[in-house]
Amino acid sequence: MAILIDKDIIERINNETDILALASEFVTLTKKGKNYFGLSPFVEEKTPSFSVSPEKNIAMCMSSKKGGRPINFYRQI
Repeated sequence: MAILIDKDIIERINNETDILALASEFVTLTKKGKNYFGLSPFVEEKTPSFSVSPEKNIAMCMSSKKGGRPINFYRQI
């Protein structure tokens, strides 16, 4: 049985959760420019394709296209 969560609550979680802090719990990240990069937690890889943008508050694996805003990243992890 799926539990529906009010859209306002989801938006509040996304706005108040620091994606860099959240992603850093699962991925070792290195700063390059204004973003951070690391090996994807979603696919096995040798070259980092996982990117975190603190400015946009998103984390995305370029290989699998998984990630997004904080609540979506956490759901998928």
